[in-house]
Amino acid sequence: MAKAKLYNKLGELTGEIKLNPVIFEVEPNKELIHQAVVTLLANRRQVLAHTKVRGEVRGGGRKPWKQKGTGRARQGSIRSPQWKGGAVIFGPTKDVNFTKKINSKMKKKALFMVLSDKAVNENILAIEAFELKEGKTKEMIDLTKKMALGKKNLLVLEKMDKKVVNAARNLVNVEVISANSLNIYDVMNSRTIVFAEGALKKVEEVFLK
Repeated sequence: MAKAKLYNKLGELTGEIKLNPVIFEVEPNKELIHQAVVTLLANRRQVLAHTKVRGEVRGGGRKPWKQKGTGRARQGSIRSPQWKGGAVIFGPTKDVNFTKKINSKMKKKALFMVLSDKAVNENILAIEAFELKEGKTKEMIDLTKKMALGKKNLLVLEKMDKKVVNAARNLVNVEVISANSLNIYDVMNSRTIVFAEGALKKVEEVFLK
């Protein structure tokens, strides 16, 4: 049975809590995990680079000189690709589509595999609740020190709490996420995952439908 260390609201170790084996005891499959991560990152990708084709470049409405009799090469527009300030041939455009698809069951399974690996390596922790009086950075620093958290920690809340978010936003080693937004990339990118007790129940509600 997978277990996690349980801390109280003050960050003091009080015991252990049992983790749901359906989520935290899944055999890993590297190929499935890789597919899930690649799909997630591809779907997050923003298409920013865009070059203009001839029809999008402003200006060049009239023919620069007559077709014959000048001794120069014929030209139809000063916005043709060979002109300075003209269009770009075969450049990147915002019309490109990088999105990928993955079966929802496969996506959940891959997430469970990564969480299971964290549990095996004792990198899953639980806390009764994240309760910060003022939402100050110092409060979050004190809590992480008491829990002996290292680099790259992911705090999973039952629902987003403004005080917790404000207390963690200036810390490079702490990220905050809600249980229903839990994803494989953020889990893999963190060394320790700290779940509020309510968040563990919420994860079961959301991902074990």
